[in-house]
Amino acid sequence: MGLWRIYYAGWQMECCGTPFSVGDEVSWQLLLVPGEEPASELTGPGVHVAGATDGIRVVQEAGLTVALSEDPEPAPAAPGPVRRSGQLSVETHGGEWPETTGRVRSIHVVVQDFAQAADGTWEPVPGESTLREVDRCPKWFRGRGTRPDASPRRRDEVGVLVGLEVPS
Repeated sequence: MGLWRIYYAGWQMECCGTPFSVGDEVSWQLLLVPGEEPASELTGPGVHVAGATDGIRVVQEAGLTVALSEDPEPAPAAPGPVRRSGQLSVETHGGEWPETTGRVRSIHVVVQDFAQAADGTWEPVPGESTLREVDRCPKWFRGRGTRPDASPRRRDEVGVLVGLEVPS
């Protein structure tokens, strides 16, 4: 068994997701997003998925099947192991590839601070996020919150970080 940290973006849940609780068995398509935290390292065979959207290549390791979001090797890939690092994320929009099935062991709502840029857009503030443990994933996430110190920032719930136990 392996325990993996999986990010489930709030907009993906609100659009097409089904809320789940600690202890539930779930099956999700997973995508590796390079450069995002928390990062996981995957090493396993890289295979192209027959019948999937053009260019989908997955890595299979310890019970996980994860699509590579920025795969530098065009089809057909060279044989041998693939080593990639990035955030494991649930993907409900886009291509189709095999799902990973596991049991939810923990759920934390990710709360991110945002600051307003000069052009009026809201940008995430690096290093300014917190986790709040919950027993059930919400369907809807709170946004446009204000900080108690009245700074020119806002605090939004942006998704959940899930501890997913996957059989090897």
